Amino acid sequence: MVEGGDTVASTAPAIAWGGGSAAGRGSAVSDELADFGEFVQASLPGLLRYGHALTGNPHDAADLVQSVLEKIGSRWAHVQRKTADPLAYVRRAMANAHISRWRRLKRETLVAELPEQRTPEPVDPFEHEPLWQALRELPPRQRAVIVLRYYEGLSEAEIATSLGVSAGTVKSQASKAIATLRTKIGSVSGGRDEW
Repeated sequence: MVEGGDTVASTAPAIAWGGGSAAGRGSAVSDELADFGEFVQASLPGLLRYGHALTGNPHDAADLVQSVLEKIGSRWAHVQRKTADPLAYVRRAMANAHISRWRRLKRETLVAELPEQRTPEPVDPFEHEPLWQALRELPPRQRAVIVLRYYEGLSEAEIATSLGVSAGTVKSQASKAIATLRTKIGSVSGGRDEW
């Protein structure tokens, strides 16, 4: 959501092209705007779910999707020429943006006073799903590896390139994450190994 209650899909073309008119550039630019708007409308629900899986939070997911769509919208024609699958390109950009944000924020900041207590947020529909709870408790890098491997379907080499780590690190992070998920899901399911 953006200011005024509009959705990302309804404002994406204006954001992507700076709100300027396409006059003087012909109908090609307006066609590109229409193509991008259609792409956003068709892909937005899936991108929000993917962002939610990456960030563990629907609000951060919406921010991630919006920031990535803003950047890609300004280069939409180039993205269409460069890639055969723009959706995969957007998902890769989301994973990279999430990892970059995580790296910037992973530094601990100390404060003199404790922050005020916040009011509780509305309950997430996945809040009581054991797999979702276990996934959310994984460290960010392990969560990113699992999401990229099993949600995005990327190979270990592609994940390593995307995250800027070695293939061995991807394998070890995936192994640790799966072991953690098995332990946590196994304790919830009464010890049955359903994997």
